[in-house]
Amino acid sequence: MLAALGPPTCFPRLEFPGYTVIQLEPAVMSERKLPPWTPSQEGERVVLVASKGGMSKHPVWYLNLVANPRCSVEIGREKRAMRARTANAEEKAALWPRLVAMYRDYDDYQSRTDREIPVVVLDPVA
Repeated sequence: MLAALGPPTCFPRLEFPGYTVIQLEPAVMSERKLPPWTPSQEGERVVLVASKGGMSKHPVWYLNLVANPRCSVEIGREKRAMRARTANAEEKAALWPRLVAMYRDYDDYQSRTDREIPVVVLDPVA
């Protein structure tokens, strides 16, 4: 089951007050804008949507994670190493309705663009 983690407060260290921090390794360029998404947690995984509001290009934070999938997540006081990957078509099909149920604008964003909006899964590194 997906659980919303809350809105980010900064980038590239994405903070979710009182709950989660995602530290990205810059790979493409530095971007200081807030990414417009709400991360979700499913078990040990964290799920992100690279929507960029339905714009025609992927957000830079997504390109950074594709180029360098290493990141870390803090949940409460626990920090975990994670590895990002783009969900495959089957995973996205299963996750998308639950993500839209949490934030219905994702469907609107997808209808605005010809690009396939990626769903990003952060898996814990053993």
